[in-house]
Amino acid sequence: MSPESGSIRVAIMQPYLLPYIGYWQLMRNVDYFVVYDDIKYTKKSWINRNRYLLNGEPKVFSIPLQKDSDHLDVRDRWMSEGATGEMSKLMRKLLSAYRGAPAFEQGRSLLEQVLACEDRNLFGFLMHSIERVHACLGLQTQLVVSSSLGVSRELKGQDRVIAICEALRGSEYLNPIGGVELYDLDAFRSRGIRLLFQRVSPFEYEQFEHEFVPNLSILDALMFLGADGVNKLLPKMETFESRTK
Repeated sequence: MSPESGSIRVAIMQPYLLPYIGYWQLMRNVDYFVVYDDIKYTKKSWINRNRYLLNGEPKVFSIPLQKDSDHLDVRDRWMSEGATGEMSKLMRKLLSAYRGAPAFEQGRSLLEQVLACEDRNLFGFLMHSIERVHACLGLQTQLVVSSSLGVSRELKGQDRVIAICEALRGSEYLNPIGGVELYDLDAFRSRGIRLLFQRVSPFEYEQFEHEFVPNLSILDALMFLGADGVNKLLPKMETFESRTK
């Protein structure tokens, strides 16, 4: 949460399928975590797919979508008609890969909660999964759906981010370090908002007897470490302010 008394820190991210641990580190470090629903679905992104560990190698898993226009928002995309059967196959595949992991039962419980979601709307399903992990980790951050804020869709990029922060009365905006070239410190400062970036510190954990594979789905960390172990990793990051333009 925000370290300075009285400050309100905001982060904004796309919805992803059981995203990697950095997503949850960012969430833990803010007061409001905004999840975009009114943003264009991007092919070959991590919105409806992620990676898991199979015999020491990273493999991709995904949820199937109906074929539709490339111009639709995430909230307007739907799973394929055979999604229910695919969910059962995915459950078996993931449980088989992680059977024998130290926190397997806890990981299985979370996975069952996520895949049991009956909402076949893509955003509804992803938001449900985010809420389940949020609860599993005991995070106190307030989750917000972007369209609930009434911010104009005509605003793009930095202008939209600033408007969302203002809608939440945010005094700080925190973004992953990968976006350091996207934003102008002075533009935020002129609106009374501190622009901050987060850099994740390196860490490893045991993944059976294999060499560590980073940046897998949060499911991987939960299978090997459990919620308590993951929570010990969440503070392994640093926050800094940087001029970008």
